[in-house]
Amino acid sequence: MQSHEVDYTITGDDIQYVEIELDPHEVVMAEPGSMMYMKSEIVMETVFGDGSHQSDNSFMGKMFSAGKRVLTGENLFMTAYKNEGYGKSHVAFAASMPGKIISLDLSLYNNKVICQKDSFLCAAKGVQVGIEFNRKIGVGLFGGEGFIMQKLEGDGMVFANAGGTIKKMELGSGDILKVDTGCLVAFTGEVQYNIEMVKGIKNALFGGEGLFLATLQGPGTIWIQSLPFSRMADRIVSSAPKMGGRSKGEGSVLGGLGNMVMGDNSF
Repeated sequence: MQSHEVDYTITGDDIQYVEIELDPHEVVMAEPGSMMYMKSEIVMETVFGDGSHQSDNSFMGKMFSAGKRVLTGENLFMTAYKNEGYGKSHVAFAASMPGKIISLDLSLYNNKVICQKDSFLCAAKGVQVGIEFNRKIGVGLFGGEGFIMQKLEGDGMVFANAGGTIKKMELGSGDILKVDTGCLVAFTGEVQYNIEMVKGIKNALFGGEGLFLATLQGPGTIWIQSLPFSRMADRIVSSAPKMGGRSKGEGSVLGGLGNMVMGDNSF
């Protein structure tokens, strides 16, 4: 066992947080800004890259590790939380979007899971957070969220963010599932992943699902989310008054004039 062993509790319904229980000298790595609270025995330290134990501890090795995180849209640094007390202690991390936190024991999935670049929340120290390239040209040109994905490797616990409701599916050998690229949260390393164009000109232009779908072929396990953050953000932006949206259900008899008076509409 290379990764630290951690116990945990996930609390909440729609906007969850995970509380990690650390034995003395155990460490959990997390994305900067995700910490909710920690007890006094926990000491935090900002580290370069993912903080995992790697064979190359040189400056260039650390630069390469951090550079991979930049390609996935993440911060150059991660934060390490270490229990420096004499008994068990706790630190908690909050989800970054309405939805669920998924717990993944990498040792149960051949020590490798691939996830969306913005879904990683925290992990036991020893888990390596890298990038996963798909060499097929279709994925490279049209993958969207699926072009560069995070590769989580090791034998420890990983916790990931997902929006809305989560569906876990087991694909048998040769089973194929087509998924909106934004709804794909994670899949195990043996799943074959590609991008396929939507068939039919009417479907492509007016179907509302975009031009491309992710095609996943088993065997393996996949996790799907019902509310991608990008979809929720687009709906919020499109409904904003400055973007031409309108307020609904506020019950004001003044309507648009009330918005102007109260400052909701600006020029």
